[in-house]
Amino acid sequence: MTLGVRALAFDDEGRVLLVRHTYVPGWHLPGGGVETGHTVTETLAKELHEEANVILAAPPRLVSVHLNDRVTRRDHVVVFRCDQVTQTAPKQRDLEIIEAEFFPVDGLPPEITRSSRNRIDESLGLAPPDPYW
Repeated sequence: MTLGVRALAFDDEGRVLLVRHTYVPGWHLPGGGVETGHTVTETLAKELHEEANVILAAPPRLVSVHLNDRVTRRDHVVVFRCDQVTQTAPKQRDLEIIEAEFFPVDGLPPEITRSSRNRIDESLGLAPPDPYW
């Protein structure tokens, strides 16, 4: 089994953080794979910092777990809600991330991925939980 984490990271204005990667199209929730010996919350904090220069103001809250069966039938994604996150500096483009930006939930970019949009809608009570990514 493989395991990943994603963050529903909201700033003080209630905007959600999305990132664009260099290797896949669209806007995504930030996150990444959990490596051996690391916890999901350690990985979440590390990925938020690496992908967007974001730090947590409070412990993240577990929201949901999803089976991502698009590539393999053994990948799971753990989603956390992170409120009042702070971006310490604008994210500069690097080998992995093109950009990281906060968006109002009623003004999400049209290029947002379906799974990212679904997780946001679920967190806001606008859609029923889906066990699949």
